[in-house]
Amino acid sequence: MDISSLLLIGFAAAGAVILADIAYFKPRRSSAGAVAGAPAIEEPTLVNYARAFLPVILIVLLVRSFVFEPFRIPSASMMPTLVDGDFIFVEKYSYGLRLPLFNTKLLATGEPRRGDVVVFRLPRDPSVDYIKRLIGLPGDHILVRDNRLIINGSPIPLAPDGLYADGYGFSGSPLGVERFGRTGHEVMFAPGRSTTDFETTVPPGHYFFMGDNRNDSQDSRFPQVGFVPEENLVGRASRIWLNWDFPGFPRWNRIGRHIQ
Repeated sequence: MDISSLLLIGFAAAGAVILADIAYFKPRRSSAGAVAGAPAIEEPTLVNYARAFLPVILIVLLVRSFVFEPFRIPSASMMPTLVDGDFIFVEKYSYGLRLPLFNTKLLATGEPRRGDVVVFRLPRDPSVDYIKRLIGLPGDHILVRDNRLIINGSPIPLAPDGLYADGYGFSGSPLGVERFGRTGHEVMFAPGRSTTDFETTVPPGHYFFMGDNRNDSQDSRFPQVGFVPEENLVGRASRIWLNWDFPGFPRWNRIGRHIQ
């Protein structure tokens, strides 16, 4: 059971309390209070709480479902773009507005673009969220060879960009700037780990994802993830709002970074 489910249950419970009070208990209190000389009967505490929490739950549910949802990065698979301990905002409206819990698309608002950093539900277990970079669109032919990407026969530009120096167990790892059109992003090639060559064609209605830490990422190259159907896309990662790898200290220099 995820947070959206708990919010829906809380909203339904608060609403049920208020409706029951309006339909049954409030008229009885009014009748009792109408007796001459009888003291006024106060509204029950449970009803007071329900009235107070109902709009708060509704606002949080609407924001999480249609605007932004927070996520925490739990692994190194998206380094150097994202590191363990980053807390990020995901734009839920990027690829369409979906009905909470049922995940039914209500309104199309945009299409996924190659290079987007996307949170998606793992096809084998939709209760698990993954975050990776979108590499292949439906119908694309993808070839990964010696850590180089070739999409539909065209090599993707990759320029060396020095060595990683920020720790997290990956200092000294070679970096590169990979470009999709005008947009560039950093990727990492962790030494001492084998490369994973791969070749495939993305089926209709599905997407192919890879982590930026190319030699240390479980992504669409592996059967544990595979192709991701469109309905499993949660949204586009937009910004880091906190970095805190418990029980250490926050890294203030990462707060507010735009994810590209």
